[in-house]
Amino acid sequence: MVFAVVRAGGRQEKVEVGTIVTLDRIKADENGNVELAPVLLVDGDKITSDAKALAKVKVTAEVLGDLRGPKIVIQKFKNKTGYKKRQGHRQDLTRVKVTGIK
Repeated sequence: MVFAVVRAGGRQEKVEVGTIVTLDRIKADENGNVELAPVLLVDGDKITSDAKALAKVKVTAEVLGDLRGPKIVIQKFKNKTGYKKRQGHRQDLTRVKVTGIK
């Protein structure tokens, strides 16, 4: 069993070949593929976390599509001053499918 922990969008995700992951918006190349930076690689009993060894490892993924996250509402209120502020946000996301760990 081979899996990797990759860094994507300020977070770390555990992925295997065939895993579908939702990440912060990333740009794909002209073929619709992206390369993710590995932080840890587990290949059976062998665990690799050395930076020099991980520089040779490639985790490739295919972009399935772009989407937007759920809307969140930010409200600020200060009592007795008349201060009210309301703001919304929807995060831009990308759904990818891991195609290879080499």
